[in-house]
Amino acid sequence: MLNSVSSPLEQLPDVVELPVAGQQPRRRADAIRNHERVLCTAARLFEERGPENVSIEVIAQEAGVGKGTLFRAFGDRAGLCAAVLSEHEAAFQDDVLRGPAPLGPGAPPAERIAAFGTAYMNFLEGHLDLMLAAEDGHDTRYMSSPFAMYRVHLAVLVREALGEGFDHDYTTDVLLAPLAAHFFVYQRRIRGRSLAELADSYQCVVRRVLSGR
Repeated sequence: MLNSVSSPLEQLPDVVELPVAGQQPRRRADAIRNHERVLCTAARLFEERGPENVSIEVIAQEAGVGKGTLFRAFGDRAGLCAAVLSEHEAAFQDDVLRGPAPLGPGAPPAERIAAFGTAYMNFLEGHLDLMLAAEDGHDTRYMSSPFAMYRVHLAVLVREALGEGFDHDYTTDVLLAPLAAHFFVYQRRIRGRSLAELADSYQCVVRRVLSGR
């Protein structure tokens, strides 16, 4: 019989909104329109020029809002990058929590962790410059809502795979470390390793770490 595990996050009803970066409390209609206009403008400019080449001033000007309004809503450029990422992160989170196995429920924990690593590397590959820009703020990736969600998810799977007698928290952090954007860009752009090579290596690490030896 297949050994599978369902994390508490997967038991949330479909109507619950996932905790992604860039979420804001309820605002007035005009504030919502401004918020969406800024996000659309920023996403377009980031795509056209690269996040590192787009300033807050340019985004505010093209979106037709004051620079102060933008800073109040997003904090800084890193916060704005995280907010632009939020739609993509929400879709990825939904695949993790409710998608088909092995990424989603229905597979053994070690297989799910390996699948998570592979899928997240693909996510990084598609949004790497934006992710790097989002990690350059005062609130690092480790303090973000998406990272907290991923960490809880993997911690549940690690505990299920190893049982008692292990440092589950540290093991979870070890498995998340290779998925940091700065480490990923080092492997891809400096070491020149392919995405397939990194995915295979990550799966090997997962097997060894979760073997309990």
